[in-house]
Amino acid sequence: MPRYLVDGMNVIGSKPDGWWRDRHKAQRSLVEQMGEFARRAGCEVTVVFDGRPHEIEAPARISVMFATRGGPDAADDDVARLVEADPEPHELTVVTSDADLAGRVRRAGADTLGAGGFRKLMATD
Repeated sequence: MPRYLVDGMNVIGSKPDGWWRDRHKAQRSLVEQMGEFARRAGCEVTVVFDGRPHEIEAPARISVMFATRGGPDAADDDVARLVEADPEPHELTVVTSDADLAGRVRRAGADTLGAGGFRKLMATD
């Protein structure tokens, strides 16, 4: 089963649709979209968001996490740690357009997909 590990705010920020006016709504919306994608594609998705944790109802096959600390690159660091701790990182696709994070996770064995490419994949799969 394909597994995706998503830099959530990076994907949200890739589409300037006013998401910054209601960050929580944008996060919930992305989780819903990923739920539909996971159902259709038969995959699992873990998303890591920056910011303070809040309740987000996650559909089947979706795991929602929040960065374990605040500050710059907090979610990036958690995504990188998850890849490094994964027993089969070569089976993970990390979704991010952040070049530094992409390099880190590739060195740990994961594949990468840009935020725009992931949005297209979710829309067409």
